[in-house]
Amino acid sequence: MARLTNCAAAFTAAMILAGCAAVSDTLFPPMAGESSRPTTPQRVDIPPGPNEIGAMPQLGTSTFEPSGVTPGQSTGTDVGRKIQAMRSDLSRLQASVSTYNSQLQSIRGVTVANAQRYHSSIAAINSRLQVGTTPGNPILVQQWNTAQQQLDSISSDVAKMNTLANQVASDSSTAAYLLETTRATYGLSGAVDEDHRQLAVLEDDVNRSVVLVDRLLNELNDDVTRQMNYLANERRNLSTMSLAIKNGELLGTSLANRAYDVNTPVSGGRATSGISSPADLAARRPLVVIRFDRQDVDYQQALYTAVNRALERRPQAMFDLVAVAPNRGTAAQAAASTTTARRNAENVMRSLTGMGLPASRLSLSSTSNAEAQSSEVHIYVR
Repeated sequence: MARLTNCAAAFTAAMILAGCAAVSDTLFPPMAGESSRPTTPQRVDIPPGPNEIGAMPQLGTSTFEPSGVTPGQSTGTDVGRKIQAMRSDLSRLQASVSTYNSQLQSIRGVTVANAQRYHSSIAAINSRLQVGTTPGNPILVQQWNTAQQQLDSISSDVAKMNTLANQVASDSSTAAYLLETTRATYGLSGAVDEDHRQLAVLEDDVNRSVVLVDRLLNELNDDVTRQMNYLANERRNLSTMSLAIKNGELLGTSLANRAYDVNTPVSGGRATSGISSPADLAARRPLVVIRFDRQDVDYQQALYTAVNRALERRPQAMFDLVAVAPNRGTAAQAAASTTTARRNAENVMRSLTGMGLPASRLSLSSTSNAEAQSSEVHIYVR
């Protein structure tokens, strides 16, 4: 595995030793109010996140059945005939609401079933990764493709909810107009007392329908919003899982679920403001040092653990990646070393973005060091 050294880290570090992985709390300097007493290094098991194994999309549970329209006898007046027409309009509105309610309950049931299948696939993949497997295991790749299709099915369910919400919104306007018309009918001339009595009953029926439609629309909008967030989180988790399958080891949930958005201008996938200068970096200790002193350095798990724990401490942290090249040999050798170091740093950056860390939270730079024995990548927390 990769050898990552602890350079008396100012914030955190991760170390990979031969045959085992360990992260010590002593590698995290105390923050305000915390004790600096050393603790014994412990093995870190990364638990599934809230949107990983067994997590189901949160859906509303309400039902929306109209209470019906109170019948009334015709009085023979023009106002009475108008009341009958409005009563028919209300009946059609309530029939639509009843249909919407049936559609909503059906979509919810299908969504839960699709989510259960999706999380079953994810659990199977994580179980295999937890005990270790071969890099790029084709069985896991197939399971990942299946999970992707199942997540797409949930996305289709959310699209149906959104379409239903638009239909309910249209009927919400109809209900509001019907209520306004009912109230305006009180001012019409030629009504008898029975007309006004029936009009008051109709107004109560319309009011209840307006409240029901508004509740239905609000819960639908809440469902759609929650499911959109759920899908975004799961797509990031799948992206991170793809990297884990490629490496044959469990990483965890996407770092994007910890890395809250920070408004940092980005150009070409790199942060363009707030980047630490070489002098600033020289005065700081790195979070992680990755030494590329052999072929196929396996640094993914340790890198994920270190950055994940850094984000637990500082959710809005940003990271400076520095490619360090050995400063020795001829000019041609030095140039080749610099190119190799930059390529390694770019690979580390791709690994972090594959783990879900937004590119806007990362910056790249390069330097040389006469003490370096091989190409290195230093990662700093900012």
